[in-house]
Amino acid sequence: MLSDYSPHWPNLFEGEAEVLREAFAPAAIAVEHIGSTSVPGMVAKPIIDIVLGADSLASIEDAIPALNATGYRYVPEYESQLPERRYFVKPGTRPSLFHVHAVVRDDALFREHLAFRDALRGNRQLFGEYLALKRRLALTLSHDRKAYTDAKAPFIRGVLDRLATEA
Repeated sequence: MLSDYSPHWPNLFEGEAEVLREAFAPAAIAVEHIGSTSVPGMVAKPIIDIVLGADSLASIEDAIPALNATGYRYVPEYESQLPERRYFVKPGTRPSLFHVHAVVRDDALFREHLAFRDALRGNRQLFGEYLALKRRLALTLSHDRKAYTDAKAPFIRGVLDRLATEA
């Protein structure tokens, strides 16, 4: 389930960011590498998570055909959980290599993804705590992706709440 950090992950992100920018052209979008593959040294599922910030959900939805043409599959099933996000995977069949979380650029979801990533990159103690949590959860939940993700949520929320009170 988890892989050691790969120095190739940032390069994979950069290449895919260009694909996404072209799919949305001429509209300007923000494209950021998030998740554990964006944190040097962190173990991760070998999936490049990307947060894409656009001006509106409508502009994201308008780009679905262009994203499909580049190999992305739109996954609307998760909108009931996160209605402010449009979710895409590439390739469209498992295992996918890229997960795109497309949101409105000025929304909290966009800012929180970046804040958590930056906190892990900048705080070695926090990095170590999250690394230990991920390894511990992988031992018991390696075959249940949803349970693994859900078990990390309180830690992530706690970090985000601390960051919000410090701001």
